[in-house]
Amino acid sequence: MTRPLASVPLADAAPRRNGAIGPNGVIGIVGGGQLGRMSALAAARLGYRCHILTPEPDSPAAQVCDGITLGDYEDPQAICDFAARVDVITFEFENVSAEGLDLLAALKPVRPAPAVLRISQDRIAEKSFLNGAGVPTAPWRPVETLAELQAAAAELGLPAILKTSRLGYDGKGQALLRSPADLAAAFEALSPKPLILEGFVDFACEISVLVARGTDGTTVPFDTVENSHRDHILDLTYAPARIPDATAEASQAMARRVAEGLDLVGLLAVEMFVAADGRVLANEIAPRPHNSGHWTIDACPASQFEQHIRAVAGLPLLPAVRHSDAVMKNLVGPEETALWPQIVATPGLIPHLYGKAEARPGRKMGHVTRLFPRGALPGPFAVAAALGPLAPTPED
Repeated sequence: MTRPLASVPLADAAPRRNGAIGPNGVIGIVGGGQLGRMSALAAARLGYRCHILTPEPDSPAAQVCDGITLGDYEDPQAICDFAARVDVITFEFENVSAEGLDLLAALKPVRPAPAVLRISQDRIAEKSFLNGAGVPTAPWRPVETLAELQAAAAELGLPAILKTSRLGYDGKGQALLRSPADLAAAFEALSPKPLILEGFVDFACEISVLVARGTDGTTVPFDTVENSHRDHILDLTYAPARIPDATAEASQAMARRVAEGLDLVGLLAVEMFVAADGRVLANEIAPRPHNSGHWTIDACPASQFEQHIRAVAGLPLLPAVRHSDAVMKNLVGPEETALWPQIVATPGLIPHLYGKAEARPGRKMGHVTRLFPRGALPGPFAVAAALGPLAPTPED
């Protein structure tokens, strides 16, 4: 099912100059979640319309897009209908069909390319790519049988983390192995196989870098940020990260190397660990806008979403500068969503709600940003006070 766009011929609506999609062009987004929603809002500011492919009729992105094709990500008819209505295509989360993107790429430009998605969808391919590009990671081993898991655990040591190689996110699809007695049950519980065993990292903090790369190869990283999680879900992001300048520079150089190695066009998030000894280790990559970059909407002249749309549309990228320091707080589940009346009544909190109908436990419903003068990011007690009703409790 396709909701029609305004009756403007695409050839007239989107003239191309120097390969860029012109004003009134249509950007296709595969996926209907909040990342698609915020990408579509950024696209509208640049004069573009967005059309999404999603199986959900009232998804967050569908509420703000000009058109929607309802269908499965592997349905050839839906894919062809969708491609006929757009000028260029991107995606807003990784768990879409790479085969579907291959078909789309035969019809319209897809940015990032399906080959990039394939690497990010599979942890074994991802780790192999990173290590092959000279990017260090935690030690890891692929695991297809219980015997291989036992051998890998003996080699890497325990504790270690066993993960599915595909389809895991926000802590799903993984198990912490503390002793040899944990191995058999964890191996049986996790699927699909193969799995991946990652050695434990004694890390000081978790950080991430968002980097945009344009059609001309221009690569622009945002400032390194620091992330803290609760129940395996991102809770707070601090911009900039509270790390030495040399560590921040190393992390940004690493993100550039990954983007260039992928021949990326679009936006890439590289999640990293800062080890206790100061080393920076890559953990995961995501070739799309990322939760840890939401602060850029309010603290930067051009947000991660605008840079993503610029790259996808073939426009020049802007400097990824911030005018303010920031703390981003996720709103997760019914408990934090229930605080919405207090949030919107608190001066200084910048609220963003995603339009999801049901606040389920563990579901990201929105986020709040709190800005501070550039160079004046306060300590944890002042941050907690500034978050008002969302202040972390002592047990956090």
